Amino acid sequence: MIYDSPEAWQQATSKRISLFGMSGLGKTHISQILREGGEWFHYSIDYRIGTGYLGEHINDDLKRHAMKVPYLARLLKTDSLSLRPNITFENLSPLSAYLGQPGNTAKGGLPFAEYARRQELHHRAEVNSLLDTPHFIERAREIYGYDNFVCDTGGSTCEVVDPDDPDDPVMQTLAAHTLPVWIEGTPDHVETLVARFAKAPKPMCYRPAFLNAMWDAHGGGDVDPNAFATATYRDAITARHPRYAAMARNWGITVQAADVATVRDAADVMALVADGIGKARRSA
Repeated sequence: MIYDSPEAWQQATSKRISLFGMSGLGKTHISQILREGGEWFHYSIDYRIGTGYLGEHINDDLKRHAMKVPYLARLLKTDSLSLRPNITFENLSPLSAYLGQPGNTAKGGLPFAEYARRQELHHRAEVNSLLDTPHFIERAREIYGYDNFVCDTGGSTCEVVDPDDPDDPVMQTLAAHTLPVWIEGTPDHVETLVARFAKAPKPMCYRPAFLNAMWDAHGGGDVDPNAFATATYRDAITARHPRYAAMARNWGITVQAADVATVRDAADVMALVADGIGKARRSA
């Protein structure tokens, strides 16, 4: 770890962390607190994916839908109309809408092959966005003067790395430049996360083997896309837990979602991370 003790962390003039874990457990909550304090640069992986790597795909999909409406089609063909998704750190709906959900097309689902193609695009975009972390650390320092940096990863980071491989390029990059911090949930969080996802789906990226297994178990061309997405998300919470645990065990530290929920300012975050480093050292 780049901070080998709580004291090293507290005394560091340049503090850099990467937050990972299921969406809804506090990654963006911590990131916003740090950003609003005025001394931290907030690098959102999902925002980078949606604007930097999949932006053109999202725009093209919007145009495909608009071209089905004659009135809008005429305006688009004469460059009289501009379509642009409004992606923000807090609003990732355009990215979620583009990724879609597989299932019955009459109910708004995508054919499974098309869904899998978009998943592959997202996989590559997520890897590239994570590997961009050192560039944004330097960019934050050179342009804006920020020495402190928080990488707010997507909930599916564990799907695009091999946490037990010491040569995994993404984990090597994150651990060399930041302190990876797992926000660990508990079984009590499952129903809350599933209900939140069902109401407002987050961008999801799945390993092909996991996705294919879920399609065989829950899916089929006539499945309700919302039902499939929610069932798959529920299964993913369980399937991802050991992968997150390996990321923390091999590359970083663990903090508890219940403790994250009590964080109110940057000082609370500093103490939370210091405590996590201390626990990691004692268990080593």
